[in-house]
Amino acid sequence: MAAEQGAIKKKAAARSWILFDSKGEGTILDVDKYAIMHRVEIHARDLRILDPLLSYPSTILGRERAIVLNLEHIKAIITAEEVLLRDPTDENVVPVVEELKRRLPPSSAQNDVDAPEEDESPFEFRALEVALEAICSFLDARTTELETAAYPALDELTSKISSRNLDRVRKLKSAMTRLNARVQKVRDELEQLLDDDDDMADLYLSRKMVSSPVTGSTGPAWLPTSNISVASRISRLSRASAATVHGNNENDVEELEMLLEAYFMQIDGTLNKLTTLREYIDDTEDYINIQLDNHRNQLIQLELFLSSGTVCLSLYSLVAGIFGMNIPYSWNSGHGYLYKWVVMISGFICIFVFIAIVAYARHKGLVGS
Repeated sequence: MAAEQGAIKKKAAARSWILFDSKGEGTILDVDKYAIMHRVEIHARDLRILDPLLSYPSTILGRERAIVLNLEHIKAIITAEEVLLRDPTDENVVPVVEELKRRLPPSSAQNDVDAPEEDESPFEFRALEVALEAICSFLDARTTELETAAYPALDELTSKISSRNLDRVRKLKSAMTRLNARVQKVRDELEQLLDDDDDMADLYLSRKMVSSPVTGSTGPAWLPTSNISVASRISRLSRASAATVHGNNENDVEELEMLLEAYFMQIDGTLNKLTTLREYIDDTEDYINIQLDNHRNQLIQLELFLSSGTVCLSLYSLVAGIFGMNIPYSWNSGHGYLYKWVVMISGFICIFVFIAIVAYARHKGLVGS
């Protein structure tokens, strides 16, 4: 029964989407992947990247009519006029939903088509910026939480080496390694986009819509009727066309490059924090190893002293054994006054041998001064 409920929940999560139009109005959708593929005109392999049941690294893909976005828990498809966001009820996705509602509507009045909006970013860039800001803030918050827990634990370990502290630091190091890999993947994806102008040009969906507008395209029956008036659509296309002419080059990607660079610097700063934390952990491990080596050396010195004392006592026992043998010798009788001299001389010889061994060990640097 529990397995069936789990399967139902996973299936529901896989079909749950929220659709945002250019006004920032959201509509909850419960559709299958084929309807999504038909709406945004992407291949199944691109949609598979957004499957929550599969594990794919962070990816930003530019397609003919859409941007496929897979950044940790943020899985979205962005077109020139709408945003499809998967699993909007997830606790980590809810802030993204609220931010999209707030920032997707254009800054000027919806009905004022003659208002100057030359400085307004394209719709797809506003949606992309919300996603990048959300993932960068999310990873930075996780990094801050890890730092808050890690530094006191490392300091406590240096003051007291115990199994509990060692296990605590081991778990923190494992968490840091996993988080570092996630941050590194997002950073690499942004760096890859910044290094390739063609990939950035593929993300200019409004520019491509102006260059080759699609007519007669309607969505399937599960999508609500668009509230965008004909005048506002013409206005948006005119602004995109004006921006293209102003750039004098269809391959001009300066606006997107500045956007990506800002969040690249932010995610790079988060990665630097993790690098600093990793170096601090490595330094702590080196310090712990030095402490353990010092304790090991002290034990070796103690063993040397004990072994030296055992050798000296063995010499003393040898003398006692010789004189204690039950053999009739003539010198065994009438020479009792020599007993105290034998004991004293044997003791002095053993002490001298012990001091000689210790002095030789110090001379060779085998023990500390």
